Amino acid sequence: MSGANTVLPSMRVDGQVALVTGAGRGIGRGCALALAESGAEVIAMARTGAEVEAVVAEIEAKGGKGRAVACDVGDPVALAEAMAGLERLDILVNNAGTNVPIGFLEADTDTLDLMLNLNIRAAFLVAQAAARIMDRQGAGVIIHLSSTFGKVGRQGASIYSGTKHFIEGLTKSTAVELAPKNIRVVAVGPTAIATPMLKERLKDPAIAADLQSHIPLGRIGKIEDVLGAVVFLASPAAALITGTTIMVDGGWTAP
Repeated sequence: MSGANTVLPSMRVDGQVALVTGAGRGIGRGCALALAESGAEVIAMARTGAEVEAVVAEIEAKGGKGRAVACDVGDPVALAEAMAGLERLDILVNNAGTNVPIGFLEADTDTLDLMLNLNIRAAFLVAQAAARIMDRQGAGVIIHLSSTFGKVGRQGASIYSGTKHFIEGLTKSTAVELAPKNIRVVAVGPTAIATPMLKERLKDPAIAADLQSHIPLGRIGKIEDVLGAVVFLASPAAALITGTTIMVDGGWTAP
């Protein structure tokens, strides 16, 4: 079946322009490749130019379209310049972020500022700039990367969890505000995923066992586990979904 005979809405994003921040590695890289595979022209943005250039080369080698933009989204001036160069934007995957596990009593201002600047301030400014472009177009979708810790707390994650709870609130409030402009705002909440950022910590058997013990499906996530939710939310199949988070957490937040 095809065309007018189909019942299932398309999960492809052919011809759309998608921006993925933090696209040089991990979940961001996976999202960039997946959206390109689903038909989007992908703007891969990250601080390290060589990494996003490699991602774009991989996209193009598979017949897709991509552009590499070297930009530190934590630098408001550099971010404003990079976003000003975008004439069109249909999909934003607001992925850039970091996590420095540290106890509440031990937390220092440098660690606090690092996570607040990247996970909150930069995420807000990226989304705001993207929404302004989408507003001019009359449509768009913003996909934030939240976390299991945007729903629950965890020892040693007071700052990180706080930043992801901010993303949850930002998603809901901006979804309501931007809905009349035909802009959807959603989030994806992964569990512990075996990204480059986490793999070093997973070498500690105690940490790996503790994380896995919270996941009813019984395993640490893979990057590929997150990609289907992102592409689905970006696609016409999610046309009536806004203001909510799809949890990709193996059941961590179910109890």
